[in-house]
Amino acid sequence: MKIQRLDAPFGCEVLGLDINSGVSKNDYLQVRAAFETYSVVVIRGAPLSDASQIEFSEMFGPCEKTLKGNPAAGSVFARQSNLDINTGDQIPAEDRRMFYQKANMLWHADSAFKPRASLCSILSARIIPSAGGATEVASTRLAYDALDENLKTTIDPLIAEYSLVWSRGLIGYEFNDEERSTMHKVRHPLVRENPVNQKKSMLIGAHAMNIEGWEQADGLKLLNELLSHATQQKFCYRHEWQEGDVLIWDNRACVHRATPYDSNAEKRLMQRTTIGDLSEEAFDHKAVAA
Repeated sequence: MKIQRLDAPFGCEVLGLDINSGVSKNDYLQVRAAFETYSVVVIRGAPLSDASQIEFSEMFGPCEKTLKGNPAAGSVFARQSNLDINTGDQIPAEDRRMFYQKANMLWHADSAFKPRASLCSILSARIIPSAGGATEVASTRLAYDALDENLKTTIDPLIAEYSLVWSRGLIGYEFNDEERSTMHKVRHPLVRENPVNQKKSMLIGAHAMNIEGWEQADGLKLLNELLSHATQQKFCYRHEWQEGDVLIWDNRACVHRATPYDSNAEKRLMQRTTIGDLSEEAFDHKAVAA
């Protein structure tokens, strides 16, 4: 196995790793160390089976269950697709399931709206369109490093509020009363520190709706300014998918977004597992840093 830097502001590619054949603990620790260092990891190869993806994902930590709005609700997969999960037929563009996925085109960090924020997401390409459908990732770690020191001092102690109802509302999507009853805004530190390398990053994006204790207009102004800063091209990586690709990104240190493709003419199936962030005591950071 070999790990090499991407030709991008951040990220790395892992060569010679076949996830479908099983990943040894030693290989996992090397991948995990690269993940902590580079925030994005690309692995190319044969398309993953669901079982292989779950097994690999669980090496990082517990997989989240997907919420009701996703076609794969209740499973550990967040299905990003225009194909009906039961019939395999293409879903019409005006279908509510496609409208829900439209919000994926907003810059966001997966599961920032949950009480336990996410460690990372693992997205595997099963069927890709002939054009479009790239995934863009922006480093909020590099963006934080580039901030003015006075601004860092201002934002370091802040607590932000996050909500899925808020972010889906940005595209006009509305949850029903039953769905809304399970969705409450949550609080997380705006600035996070990586426990392995002590690098700081920002938890921003579409799910962030305000700064605790601030007037919402003022909170949104700051959050939007930070997001605009973080998504400059110099902090971004654009992944053009090949079938069989696996992309891992650090939700603590990145925001990402989907880009359009012709869902009426093309087929697309991406399977995402999202891993919850464990406490420091639950992971051997020293082994990763070694």
